[in-house]
Amino acid sequence: MSHMKGGGGTVLDAVVRLLRDTGMTTVFGNPGSTELRMFRDWPEDFTYVLGLQESTAVAMAAGHALGTRRAAFVSLHSAGGVGHALGAVFNAYRDRVPLVIVAGQQARSLLQLRPFLGADEPALFPRPYVKFSRQPERAADIPAVLAEAHRIAMTHPRGPVFVSVPEDDWDQPADPVPPRTVHAAFTADPDALTALAARLNSCARPALVVGPGVDDEQALPEALALAERIRAAVWISPLSGRSGFPESHPHFQGFLPPVAGQLAARLAPYDVVVALGAPLFTYHVADDSPPLHEGTELFHLDCDPAQAAWLPTGTSLVTTIKPALTHLLALRKEPDRDPPPPRPAPEPAPPSPHITPELFFDLLRTRLPRDRVLVEEAPSHRDALHARVPVDMPGGFLTTGSGALGWGLPLAVGRALADRRRVVCVLGDGSALYSVQALWTAARHGAPVTYVVLDNGGYAAVQALGRRIGIAPVPGTDIGGVDFTALAQSFGCQASYAERPEDLPAALARVLSADDDSGPHLLHLRVAATEGALYDPWAR
Repeated sequence: MSHMKGGGGTVLDAVVRLLRDTGMTTVFGNPGSTELRMFRDWPEDFTYVLGLQESTAVAMAAGHALGTRRAAFVSLHSAGGVGHALGAVFNAYRDRVPLVIVAGQQARSLLQLRPFLGADEPALFPRPYVKFSRQPERAADIPAVLAEAHRIAMTHPRGPVFVSVPEDDWDQPADPVPPRTVHAAFTADPDALTALAARLNSCARPALVVGPGVDDEQALPEALALAERIRAAVWISPLSGRSGFPESHPHFQGFLPPVAGQLAARLAPYDVVVALGAPLFTYHVADDSPPLHEGTELFHLDCDPAQAAWLPTGTSLVTTIKPALTHLLALRKEPDRDPPPPRPAPEPAPPSPHITPELFFDLLRTRLPRDRVLVEEAPSHRDALHARVPVDMPGGFLTTGSGALGWGLPLAVGRALADRRRVVCVLGDGSALYSVQALWTAARHGAPVTYVVLDNGGYAAVQALGRRIGIAPVPGTDIGGVDFTALAQSFGCQASYAERPEDLPAALARVLSADDDSGPHLLHLRVAATEGALYDPWAR
């Protein structure tokens, strides 16, 4: 790799310098022929993390970005690789994860001939699930376009960006791009915040709904201070992809359901609701109910003007969360009202001859170290997990807030590689099979991840939704005969199996206590299939 002094060099030289300047020296990808020139004289201070399928590369990069709180760099292979990755790109976009995605493209001299592996209209392919998408007109523009893309990825609302690079551009001359800083925090109109503070002073029963934006902006201390100052009940937004409030706190009430009528009923006791960094009305099941009951007044604070525009009700303040909360805290007075009653604790899991998800989560609650990040992709059991395993650490819970499966397993790899601290990842058997090849990457890089696969023999979440609307049985929802222990071992992971309740405590203690330098461990649990209805919260 040549070293530049004040100018000159190639596109590759300038891009390598840019990646160093922005801290993106860990590259996630799956290489192909149209990326080969990017790897010429690969820098010794760079790490290439290979995903055996492009969607796992994107999800691993997302986990790394969430752990480092910086954009991560992803290299994809032409049109086919981008196509494979789009489910994960969709998750990253909806979950506001900053990724800089570069895809190889065939040589410029061949593009008019529709070449093998060439991408037609590459900038359109990943839209609308990227914030920015370009194939530069000139090779010399690539470093500047990538620098712009990085700044856009890191500007609120954060998200993935995409640049297509023809393979013969890397060796063309280009000037380096000087580093720049963009400060992207902004605050709503002070008069609007003052009016909101006055309404919080005068209301009788306030509630906060905490969304993923609170964690994204590291605004949990301010959200916690506001909740305590105004003595508000606190809920987490439906299907949130991140934690944003300590769940053991006495003001915490639970997770809102993604069904209009149920959500409105949970919020009906409150006269003022303030949603923080949350879309709030994230529904999964249609029931034609109004979004809120009459008498519930909504204020919505978020950095995304598009989200503010589509909300069906309420007053939106377009703002980043942290400075807005700081402003509100400066204006607030101590209220003359009682704090909300704490939510009741769930009943212990009843005895069973089989391992049940509830039994597993009860044990996980008592054995999970409080400084562990918990990653979840077990849709059938997510309500039970939230009810029984409180997460208190900022950034301590990660999942898909968007629903494209195959995210959790590789997300945990990237998150573990970000700081080399053990991550615990709870998966359903169906979810795990979307991206199981990421276990190879976990083993290859010694990623400290403990995986627990809850194997109920099928896509139980789909079956439950089918029962809800009178469709049973649902074809194509049974899975059986997958030996996850042998599968994990074939990828190089340590693995074990349990199916009897009496074996579970020792098996779980063994995988949770693994050293951070002992690499990935997988525990395969055969769990009893349940008839539980989705979105039927335990406490209400």
